[in-house]
Amino acid sequence: MKIALFPGSFDPITIAHVDILKRALPLFDKIVVGIGLNSSKQGFLSADKREEIVKKVFEQEPKVEVELYEGLTVDFCKLINAQYMVRGVRSVSDFEYEKAIAQINQTMMPEVETIIILSKPEYSAISSTIVRDILRNNGDVSKFLPQQAIPFL
Repeated sequence: MKIALFPGSFDPITIAHVDILKRALPLFDKIVVGIGLNSSKQGFLSADKREEIVKKVFEQEPKVEVELYEGLTVDFCKLINAQYMVRGVRSVSDFEYEKAIAQINQTMMPEVETIIILSKPEYSAISSTIVRDILRNNGDVSKFLPQQAIPFL
């Protein structure tokens, strides 16, 4: 069984995240959306709320599971038996960052391969950081989030 981890904070999940995951689905038997918890970061949405939203977004997709995790992503890969990690890239700076992380992960756990999927051009400006800023200022984020997420905000 080909299992992939799609890790991130998903604070909140955006249409760009959804697009990357949907495009990765044909490649794997199962994709675990791993919502990483970072104790040094204060999240905009609670971990439980993020998990609830992501589960709602993918409730019709049997190949997708959603789990919270803490610690190293490679350790979580071991825990869920993931042989692949899926990452989305929007820009050259994203690529440089993801390349460095993938190389470190490869050194730590050579049996896990990172698969990088390029963002569609129409989604390249969408980031959770920007969406959080819009939310903090009571702006309309409906164009940037999956419709299933809107009632949770």
